[in-house]
Amino acid sequence: MEKHHKFSIWYVLLGIWVVLIVHNIIFSAMSIETISYSEFLEKVEKGEVTEVAITSNQIQGRMITGEGEGKKLFRTVRVDPDISEFLSGKGIEFKGEVESTFFRDLLSWLIPVFLFVGIWYFMIRRMAGQQPGFMSLGKNKAKIYMNDDLDVTFDDVAGVDESKQELVEVVDFLKEPQKYTRIGGMIPRGILLVGPPGTGKTMLAKAVAGESGVPFFSISGSEFVEMFVGMGAARVRDLFVQAKERAPCIIFIDELDALGKVRGLGLTGGHDEREQTLNQLLVEMDGFDPQIGVILMAATNRPEILDPALLRPGRFDRQVLVDRPDKIGRAAILRVHLKKVHHEQDLDVDAVAAMTPGMVGADLANLVNEAALLAVRRNKETVGMAEFEEAVERLVAGLEKKNRLINAKERETIAYHEIGHALVALSLPGTDPVKKITIIPRGIAALGYTMQVPTEDRFLMKKTELLNRIATLLGGRAAEALIFVDISTGAHNDLSRATDIARSMVKEYGMSEKVGQVYFAREKRSQYLAVPEMQGAMDYSQTTAELIDSEVHEIISRQYAVALSILEQNRSVLEKGAALLLKKETIEGDRLKQMLEAKTADGEPS
Repeated sequence: MEKHHKFSIWYVLLGIWVVLIVHNIIFSAMSIETISYSEFLEKVEKGEVTEVAITSNQIQGRMITGEGEGKKLFRTVRVDPDISEFLSGKGIEFKGEVESTFFRDLLSWLIPVFLFVGIWYFMIRRMAGQQPGFMSLGKNKAKIYMNDDLDVTFDDVAGVDESKQELVEVVDFLKEPQKYTRIGGMIPRGILLVGPPGTGKTMLAKAVAGESGVPFFSISGSEFVEMFVGMGAARVRDLFVQAKERAPCIIFIDELDALGKVRGLGLTGGHDEREQTLNQLLVEMDGFDPQIGVILMAATNRPEILDPALLRPGRFDRQVLVDRPDKIGRAAILRVHLKKVHHEQDLDVDAVAAMTPGMVGADLANLVNEAALLAVRRNKETVGMAEFEEAVERLVAGLEKKNRLINAKERETIAYHEIGHALVALSLPGTDPVKKITIIPRGIAALGYTMQVPTEDRFLMKKTELLNRIATLLGGRAAEALIFVDISTGAHNDLSRATDIARSMVKEYGMSEKVGQVYFAREKRSQYLAVPEMQGAMDYSQTTAELIDSEVHEIISRQYAVALSILEQNRSVLEKGAALLLKKETIEGDRLKQMLEAKTADGEPS
């Protein structure tokens, strides 16, 4: 991109300063007459020297000119008096050579000047990098990627095929706009990419620009808002002016919710700086002609808080959902990232994708990197299935902490707790298969865990499946109560999750006969974020609240009884499994399943 240098008055002042310094040095050097030492001695004898200043090697002073024009400055090089007397006695003319100090004097002035200017320029540039100058406050901060800077195409974005199909039309318009304008068609003015964090919204926007071969303006919504009133609106205007100059192009605003929240909710009323910036954005979106080829794209993971004026037709009139990928999408994303990693040829990518339900593109990229780091740590040349399984555990449960000291009694309690989870999960229908049971501490608070891996992606859960999930969560507490009677604090996370499921069944899913098919959750939760329910005044009576609490308590108690009954019937397997887990610290879910099947084959009640 071409840079334009602006004229500055400082350049003129600096030039005048340098000229004056050079002029003074030259004038002072030319106004002093240099004479020989013998001539100096002669003039002293004649009385023509009126005053002198003597240094170690030079004599300067004033002398009377022969023409009667007054006094004149002179200088001469000082010579040893003994030598001068000897030479004078022999009748030899002698003189001293004056060393030229012009360049030395010039440098003695210029070096400090340039040093001062250099320090001043460095400080100005440093301050400008940290905080823009006053004259640049109204300039936009968008990063401009030209054609050569963008190497992202649709081939680099996987797992969002439906979203890519929605954007192919935009690419086609930017390449051949006349195909649409010929029959009067118009491309959408704005395209809003909506989806959870990490699903690839920004990369998808860059891919559109990369496929189109047009400039790409990228800026965050928070970069528009400044402490100075009116600066955000000025930046919006400047952004659209630059975009029109480089049309066709794409403007991409990331985190649009930082700029486009619903107006009228601030304490400062309608004159809030953020609202002025949003108003200017709305005006610019209405004012520019879509035929010139400026496409406005934005991304957000909180569409429910955006101002309705942004989402009306004529502004962001096309919304593209970039959702969490399914199993097929996750496998495609893994294959893209595996191109950069040396992995085993027979690596089962589909199996790895099945182990990562709910993960988005950013999570999968991190998973591949963690697996590669584990392979390096084990001095392996390629990444295998073992590294991916360990990487999944690290991401889900946290870092393994084998060096944490746990006494024998606590290890026994943890072993029975985890086997209790696994046995209940293996005994109930519709639960996720048990992959691994371990008592090795992980993460911040997990002293052990039971890993369950779903066989397929689920989008709906039946009431029976939710109840079985609650029973599985309560299996650890039931095992402690059955074996030790005196229960521990290890089930606090299980109780929290089980209570959340039960409360959602009653308040949101209408799965309680006593409460009925009524939705009681006060605040609508975000469609894409795990935002906890807002606390505050209830939209229902105290009697209804007591009924909800009673139903939640009833569900928890009933499923706890189910878990306790299963463990009582399989107590021998519980004890054998806990003993094996204490010995090996980690066992596979299939091993415990074989023990349970062997007990049933022996004729014992199951």
